[in-house]
Amino acid sequence: QVQLVESGGGLVQAGGSLRLSCVASGRTFSNYRMGWFRQAPGKEREFVAAATWSGDATYYTDSMKGRFTISSDNAKRTVYLQMNSLKPEDTAVYYCAAGNGVIPGIELGYDYWGQGTQVTVSS
Repeated sequence: QVQLVESGGGLVQAGGSLRLSCVASGRTFSNYRMGWFRQAPGKEREFVAAATWSGDATYYTDSMKGRFTISSDNAKRTVYLQMNSLKPEDTAVYYCAAGNGVIPGIELGYDYWGQGTQVTVSS
């Protein structure tokens, strides 16, 4: 079992930055790839980014590449999502997930999910 707890969401103006954190617990957390997804009101949940704990592989949705950066700190068991140049359309609940699916951007490949953290970007 892996437990995930996100934090760092909040209200920010357009153009601002936020850093989300996801703390993982459980004996086997390091065996999983970590991902970030988001769900805006009235929309499907979508993939944002993913990374291995070793940091040797990262994946991004093209539209967010360059603005968002995923990173990890094994000692702290924490995965981060640095979000810069935020836009109102980035408003969503952001979820952390752990899994080993073949395709990093597919929800079904993730077995464990956090409760989500709200990010609101005002114009």
